[in-house]
Amino acid sequence: MVAIHCTHSNLMKKMIELKFDLHTTIGDLKARLHMHCGTPASAQRLILRDGGQDIAHLDDDSKMMGFYSIESGMTIHIIDTDPFSMSRGGGLEDVSLIQKYKMDDETYEARKGTVRQWIKEQKEADPNWKPPKQNNFSGNPWEKQPPPAPGAAEEIETGPETVAGMEVGMRCECQPGARRGEIAYVGEVAGLSGGGHWLGVRFDEPVGRSNGIVKGETIFECMERYGGFLRGKNVTVGDFPEAELDLEDTDEEEDEL
Repeated sequence: MVAIHCTHSNLMKKMIELKFDLHTTIGDLKARLHMHCGTPASAQRLILRDGGQDIAHLDDDSKMMGFYSIESGMTIHIIDTDPFSMSRGGGLEDVSLIQKYKMDDETYEARKGTVRQWIKEQKEADPNWKPPKQNNFSGNPWEKQPPPAPGAAEEIETGPETVAGMEVGMRCECQPGARRGEIAYVGEVAGLSGGGHWLGVRFDEPVGRSNGIVKGETIFECMERYGGFLRGKNVTVGDFPEAELDLEDTDEEEDEL
């Protein structure tokens, strides 16, 4: 078994390490190369090369590859002798030679369900109608959706109803991360951005972002990283005994400070 490289007179590509049994005849070799390069066996002329030098012409289809002392790493160069070969002049590799279909205006005008027809229908219904501008949402199925505007995130509810039923001293579990602790503060915090009502939570483990102090004012007491201010939607009160520390990082959210 040998692994040889193959090149082709009409192709830029190089076929690397094609494996053949040395008992394969040159005729069978050509048949297999036909499947790799598209040139029929009858139109192939094979030259054995080693180190860029021609060392043999594989002209006898009845001889086995071993007869020519072919070794792994050598190259067989395929010469396509067909003057009308599809691969000539880049026919199988140069995509610029491909004739692309272009619909003439008359044919397109006769088609149904086109964008042009849809625009005509809109103008017939409303003479003052104008095509929507690109990136402006209008319901046009052919138009890209606009990117979300900066600061257009979903509005977070911050009213007193968001912390209803939650009182200082209650055990709780906070998301993200299922962090447990107890509520240490309920109400508004003037120093926090976003305003509204917050829950100050004293965590069982150092999984928070605060020490209970906001802009120099102590809202509740706890050690560094044992506290956090969260929105009510992220806190569940109930029977939550102290749990083992979850060391996974939590995602940052705008409704926790």
